[in-house]
Amino acid sequence: MDTVDVTVEKLRAQCLSRGASGIQGLARFFRRLDRDGNRRLDAGELQRGLAELGLVLDEAEAEGVCRRWDRDGSGTLDLEEFLRVLRPPMSQAREAVIAAAFTKLDRSGDGVVTVDDLRGVYSGCAHPKVTLAEFQDYYSGVSASVDTDEEFVAMVTSAWRL
Repeated sequence: MDTVDVTVEKLRAQCLSRGASGIQGLARFFRRLDRDGNRRLDAGELQRGLAELGLVLDEAEAEGVCRRWDRDGSGTLDLEEFLRVLRPPMSQAREAVIAAAFTKLDRSGDGVVTVDDLRGVYSGCAHPKVTLAEFQDYYSGVSASVDTDEEFVAMVTSAWRL
């Protein structure tokens, strides 16, 4: 495991030790670290913030973490990038119920939910198509705020009438 992975695991462990409110607390923490108010963290802001949590990184390590977590190539981290990496992995039960909900939506069976699949069920103006990966990513965020698999599976099953 490299330095970035170790940092993620330590930060995730701190989040989980705070319970379901940990992710929300990290969002507040992110906003506090954003000293210039641009809604993004550069490597220096990230380095100072992790140090406050007892995770001391040198400049090169902080830049490496920032590069690894930066999905849009901006060189900085936005809140979504920051939180996405800290979400705990979903259990098989959660992944299975999400896949079942996606399969129900994907009427054509091509692995992509299109407006035609959703006609009469959903307005696709903002998002004309959704992939399974995007669907899973969305529910990964939801999953982070639900304590047990049983609650999560029941919620998704009820929402999608599975």
